[in-house]
Amino acid sequence: MSEPFRDFSSIDYPIIDCDSHVNEPPDLWLERVPAKWKDRAPRVERVENGEMWFFDGGKEKWPVGLTAVAGLSFFDFKPMGITYETMRPGSFDTKARLDDMDADGIYAQVLYPSVTLKGAKVYGDEQDLQLACVRAYNEWLTEFCEGSGGRLIPNAIVPTTGVDDAIAEVQRALGAGHRGCVISSFPNGSLEPKPEDDRFWAFAQEANLPISVHIGSFIQGGFTSRQRGSWSSLAFVGAAALTKAGGQTLPAVCDILFSGIFQRFPRLKILLVESNIGWIPTLLEQADDMFMRYRWYTGAVHEQKEFPSDIFRRNFWATFMVDTVGMDLRHRMNIDHLMWSTDYPHSGSDWPHSRLVIERVFRDVPKDEVRRMLHDNCKALYQLDDVPSRLPDR
Repeated sequence: MSEPFRDFSSIDYPIIDCDSHVNEPPDLWLERVPAKWKDRAPRVERVENGEMWFFDGGKEKWPVGLTAVAGLSFFDFKPMGITYETMRPGSFDTKARLDDMDADGIYAQVLYPSVTLKGAKVYGDEQDLQLACVRAYNEWLTEFCEGSGGRLIPNAIVPTTGVDDAIAEVQRALGAGHRGCVISSFPNGSLEPKPEDDRFWAFAQEANLPISVHIGSFIQGGFTSRQRGSWSSLAFVGAAALTKAGGQTLPAVCDILFSGIFQRFPRLKILLVESNIGWIPTLLEQADDMFMRYRWYTGAVHEQKEFPSDIFRRNFWATFMVDTVGMDLRHRMNIDHLMWSTDYPHSGSDWPHSRLVIERVFRDVPKDEVRRMLHDNCKALYQLDDVPSRLPDR
C-alpha cells in the first residue's frame, strides 16, 4: 500500500474530470438544422425572469439557471434568471473553458450536454426533426473540442428513433472524434430492452465504446407531482438528494444489469454518470442475494449464469463528486472502474476550488488509488493515449 494522500500539491499527474458539461449556445440549432425544422428547433427566448429554452415550439421548456452557476456563491444559486450574458463563457467557448480548467487544476474533461440531458426525445418524437437536432449537437461539440489539444473529450448523444439511427449516428460521431456516447433509452428507443438492441450492443462492443447513462435521463416514472411542482421548495431539495444518492440511476442499472445482454456481450462498457457510488455496494449485495434465492423458480438461471455483482464489477464504471461514503466502501466495488468528476458548470461543481474537494474526498486514501480515480481509470476507459502520464513541470 502506498502512503496516504493528504494534499493536492502531491499530485504530479494530469487530473481527468470524467463528467463536466457544456451549456449549448443559444443559436446552436438555429444555425445548423435544415430550414424546414428551424421553427421547431431548440431556441432560447427571453422571459420575465431570465432566459428559457424552448423545444419543438414550446412542448418542452428548460430554464437557464442551475446548469450555469459555476463560480457563484450558494446564496446566489437560482433555478432561473441566469442569462447567457451573465454565465461564465467557459460553458460554450473553448478558450474560456480551458482557462477555467487551468484555474481549477484540471487537465482534461469528458463533456456532457445540459439542456439535452433529458435525452434526444426532448427535441421531439418526429424522426427527421430529432435526427437533425442530434446531429447538430454532436457536430457542434466536435468543433467545441477542436483546438483543445485533446483536453476536451466529446461524448455523442444518441437518437431514440430506433437501432439503425442509433448505430448510424454513433458511427458518424466516432469518425468525427467522439470517444463515447450517452444513451437515454435502450437502443430501440424505449425504456424496455428488445431483441433488436443486440445489433447496437454488438457494434458498441466491437468499437470498445463507453456507453454512458447520465442522471436526468433513462428515467422510469420520474418525480412525484409535489417534487415537480416547484424548483424552489423543500420537495425539490429532496428530489435532488434522491438523484445524487443514486435514486434515479438504480432502476436503470437494474433494467440493464438484469437484461441478459452481458451474457451475449461480455465486453460491453456501461458508465453511470453523476449518481455517485456509495449506494453501489448495497445494490450488489441485495442483487446477489435475490439472484441466489429467485433464479431457479423464475427461470433467470437460464438467462444469466453469472452473479450480478460479478457482471457489475466487470461491465460497469461510475463517476462521483463529493462521496466520502463511497471512498469508505471503494473496495467493495471495482476500484479500477471509479472516476472523479467536477460537474462544471452545474450546481454540483465547486469551481474553482476543486483542490479543496479532492483533499476532502480522498484524504488518507492511498496515493496510488487516488491516481487511479483521478487519472488512470478515465484515461484507460476512453483510450486517451495523448494525455501525458505526468505533469510537464514535475
